[in-house]
Amino acid sequence: MAITSFPAVVKCNSTGRENHTVVADMDGTLLRGRSSFPYFALVAFEVGGILRLLFLLLLSPLAGILYYFVSESAGIKVLIFATYAGMKVSDIEMVARAVLPKFYSSDLHPESWRVFSACGKRCVLTANPRIMVEAFLKDFLGTDLVLGTEICTYKGRATGFARQPGILVGKNKADALKKAFGEAQPELGLGDRHTDYPFLELCKESFVVPAKPEVKAVTTDKLPKPVIFHDGRLVQKPTPLLALLTLLWIPIGFLLACLRIAAGALLPMPLVYYAFWALGVRVTVKGTPPPPPTKSSDSTGVLFICSHRTLLDPIFLSTALGRPIPAVTYSVSRLSELISPIKTVRLNRDRVKDAAMIKKLLQEGDLVICPEGTTCREPFLLRFSALFAELTDDLVPVAMLNSMSMFHGTTARGWKGMDPFYFFMNPSPAYTVTFLNKLPKELTCSSGKSSHEVANYIQRVIAATLSYECTSFTRKDKYRALAGNDGTVGEKKPLLKPNKVMGC
Repeated sequence: MAITSFPAVVKCNSTGRENHTVVADMDGTLLRGRSSFPYFALVAFEVGGILRLLFLLLLSPLAGILYYFVSESAGIKVLIFATYAGMKVSDIEMVARAVLPKFYSSDLHPESWRVFSACGKRCVLTANPRIMVEAFLKDFLGTDLVLGTEICTYKGRATGFARQPGILVGKNKADALKKAFGEAQPELGLGDRHTDYPFLELCKESFVVPAKPEVKAVTTDKLPKPVIFHDGRLVQKPTPLLALLTLLWIPIGFLLACLRIAAGALLPMPLVYYAFWALGVRVTVKGTPPPPPTKSSDSTGVLFICSHRTLLDPIFLSTALGRPIPAVTYSVSRLSELISPIKTVRLNRDRVKDAAMIKKLLQEGDLVICPEGTTCREPFLLRFSALFAELTDDLVPVAMLNSMSMFHGTTARGWKGMDPFYFFMNPSPAYTVTFLNKLPKELTCSSGKSSHEVANYIQRVIAATLSYECTSFTRKDKYRALAGNDGTVGEKKPLLKPNKVMGC
């Protein structure tokens, strides 16, 4: 059957379909990309690490040969086995909720989404393992039903094999559709390749998504739900070539990271700025920082209020100032404390004790705090804790911005001790530190403003500087979304079931 048997999706009228049911394929249809390898690679790296990604990469040529010259089913079976064999099901589910939505949402096909989003009932029929795609499709695209390949499990671990009837391609897709809908016939079907034709023929109207011309992905403002929180170490979607380059770079990058960390920890702070530039770490300073505090008995230091991108924010603030500024933190690993070139003081999450400690530190000099309490990767600011506004009127907002090309320097699920290493493993990481004007006296608590008014004002000022959006989300919201706990040390049991967790 020729591909012209079904018209292109651009010819599909999306108006008046509120009561219609749409059934769509995923790769190449809802998503622009026709290959699912990058998403298998993400699961492999985030759950199994470097060796599992290497194993998948070694088997990918075999998977490609089988996929294109034998059958789609055989190729996908190789990918599933190489990725999932031996993995804990709970780990796969966590990556599907916390990591994959960011990459899936950045690759939505505009024409397919136009039609898919217009329908009242939405179903996705895909050869991908259901466990890998269901969280994104239901939480972010409002999908009502996900029909995908089911994987075999044993004692909570994936075996790497597909459960009967096997991979959902060709006739298996049509059979799955018949089983789910019975005699009812969906109004609309969307596919992209000849193996989708069996299920497309069961729909009243069917359209195909051509591979060309290439189109731009749906912009984030048109998504029903923005991706505010996400986890995982990889910045870019790992195509086979990029996955290979990443594996080759990791040993080189780790040695480079150790060198950069050593330079920051051992050199005098006035020299760190120049050492970072020599080692490929770009630091840009904007605005006018305040002068060092005078050593008088009645003076206190300035409290720098920073937006929070990574745990390295206070270090790059100190680098920009050319002098070490102590930082108060909510949680940091022992390793990070050990290699830190500045003094770090842990907060106890006890309001009275934390206030007394911050006041004491301000008596000794300048101090930096990140009132969001945790990092956020996307252009959003979390709610600012208002405690700092009650303790001093000498407040200097600082907008922090960073960029990474290969690895994220933050994690919610992994070991935080590796955060600085992953950040410095990037070929040329960058930080921009923007010092804003000191808060006017009339906007402080001593002039009658409440601490929450001061905190919200500073949040808005920093957000405007960065062109970010203010939110009311907190540290607990982030960790409930990404890790199933509230982010406190010693938390073992998830507070929420996976299907009740908010968007990542």
